[in-house]
Amino acid sequence: MSLDHAHYRALVDARVFEPASFARALVSRRRRPIARADGRLIIIAADHTARGKISLGSDRLAMADRFRLLDRLVRCLALPDVDGVLASADVLEELAWLGALDDKLAIGTMNRGGIIGATWELDDRLTAYDTNHVESMGLDGGKTLIRIDYSDPGVARTIETVARLTTELADRKLMAMIEPLPYLKDSTGKAMLDTSDEALTTVVAIASGLGSSSAYTWLKIPATARMTEVAAATTLPILMLGGEPIGDSDETFALWASAMNEPNVRGVVAGRTLLYPNDGNPEAAVARAAAVIRPTSSTNSKGTS
Repeated sequence: MSLDHAHYRALVDARVFEPASFARALVSRRRRPIARADGRLIIIAADHTARGKISLGSDRLAMADRFRLLDRLVRCLALPDVDGVLASADVLEELAWLGALDDKLAIGTMNRGGIIGATWELDDRLTAYDTNHVESMGLDGGKTLIRIDYSDPGVARTIETVARLTTELADRKLMAMIEPLPYLKDSTGKAMLDTSDEALTTVVAIASGLGSSSAYTWLKIPATARMTEVAAATTLPILMLGGEPIGDSDETFALWASAMNEPNVRGVVAGRTLLYPNDGNPEAAVARAAAVIRPTSSTNSKGTS
């Protein structure tokens, strides 16, 4: 299944002549439980553009083309091993309008205010879904990002916001997906990911304690060679992110495979690794991920053409 240009043009026209059809499609989609029998998830992340991340490697506009993005999302969501998608309201509504979200999880991204490269990047404010609309639009959960740098006062506000949203989602029995990442500032003041396993373990511990209930909290974190130590910092279910597919992707898949040995590592929330693989074949990338996440599945060899 792919997106044809006529259907895309109809979507663009509906933005003008039938705007209510987008919310209606999202609310009325056929829903499913968060976890099925195997307790594992493959979710496509498509919320990058909402905070200004449209580049990929040296191509500064690689993810900017909406037709191309939607086409790849529709193709991936048609695969049986893909459980759902994480995205902002515009993308989720478009996918629902296209009929791509029936029996798939829809996770709404929430705090996208930390625009890439902005001086306030770590002061990551609520600019996408709020909790009331995660619920009223029939979504299965909400995702928050928290990047912890000890020198930036804006981080305190973000921690408080994420804690509040986690509580609100738990009160509604909706998934609260938290992406905690350790950050540092370079000599110019630019925010940079801290890649040390010790720092990652610390923010996992911090994120696990956010909110008035952790019953519905899932964590989204990078896979590392020391996942045994990182995952041991929490009992919360963990989903691994993919990162930017620069160079050989074998290392990413190898890290995923190793991490799946940990009992609370339950799958992936990956965007660029699956949507924009180096060979240009998202179906093959999903099949490869499925072979790692669900090695006994009878379906993970399908849809690779």
